[in-house]
Amino acid sequence: MAVHIRLARSGTKKRPFYRVVVTDQRSPRGGRFLENIGTFDPAMETKDNPLKIDEGRLAYWRGTGAVPSETLTRLIKRSAKVAAAAAAK
Repeated sequence: MAVHIRLARSGTKKRPFYRVVVTDQRSPRGGRFLENIGTFDPAMETKDNPLKIDEGRLAYWRGTGAVPSETLTRLIKRSAKVAAAAAAK
């Protein structure tokens, strides 16, 4: 079973909200998942960090071989930069 970490869309029309989920690669985007490890709210992108993720669970799943999607990898890197900039202030 190939395990992926990806975004699952929820929310209403024109107001997306995403859950960061660990899922079997064969499951549909909004379908069955193994674990919910965070959220991403694009509406908060201008305010503070829009990605809320449990770093411990992310590290655990990556350690077991789960592969994050390209979009999620980009969001994690951006979130780390925002956190580093906030810590430097």
